[in-house]
Amino acid sequence: MQLYSRSAGSGLPVVLLHAFPLSSAMWLAQRESLAPVCRVITPDLRGFGGSRLGDDDPSVDAMADDVAGLLDAERIDRAVVGGLSMGGYVTMAFCRRHPDRLRGVIFADTKADADTEAARANRERVARAVLDGGSGVLVDDVMPALLGVTSKQRRGMVVGRVRGLMQSAPPVAVAWAQRAMAARPDSFDTLRALDVPALVVVGEEDELSPPSDAEAMAAATPGAKLEVIDKAGHLSAIEQPEAFNHVVAEFVRSLS
Repeated sequence: MQLYSRSAGSGLPVVLLHAFPLSSAMWLAQRESLAPVCRVITPDLRGFGGSRLGDDDPSVDAMADDVAGLLDAERIDRAVVGGLSMGGYVTMAFCRRHPDRLRGVIFADTKADADTEAARANRERVARAVLDGGSGVLVDDVMPALLGVTSKQRRGMVVGRVRGLMQSAPPVAVAWAQRAMAARPDSFDTLRALDVPALVVVGEEDELSPPSDAEAMAAATPGAKLEVIDKAGHLSAIEQPEAFNHVVAEFVRSLS
């Protein structure tokens, strides 16, 4: 599967994978801010933005293989690969399937646990609701938990931007991604096996993947650095882009 991507800058390649149910448009501030530091590559994961969905069964492994294919197409041997939320799940799958392609990893507002039965059932419920009623249902069903309390109270432009991105998500891609995430395995063994530098980032106000999840990931990953973004929820890169970009830039500089 050939992914559509946007990129900026030059130097060390840093691939950033977007959250559910957004697209690479969420990384606008990262492309602008990090371009002087590295080559920022932000693909649309399959079915979202400009990328086709294809015919594969729902799987984070298929999404990870897409990212490896993108590196091949860009003639990149090794890169920093990172993702936020769903993008983090895909990054963990990439670590399992393509460890030789890694220069470093970034896990933002994500978790290494597999879904509980209740969580899987809820993902299937949302998948069916979106297929029946369109992606607009995500605004009521999913969006409230994505943003931190500070953003909901004080950042009207952020709220509006996230709402627009969610409403434009194709229903079939939303359902496919929900089912792919529901089927993902526990990834703590993957983290323990990592032998490249790792950065774990989490929003202080993240309710979906709270700081305790990030702490567990950092503890399991050899030498990982943990950074907490103040006054940010699950979409820390959008809610507090300056703080997010600062910790990512510092991490990337440490690899040069």
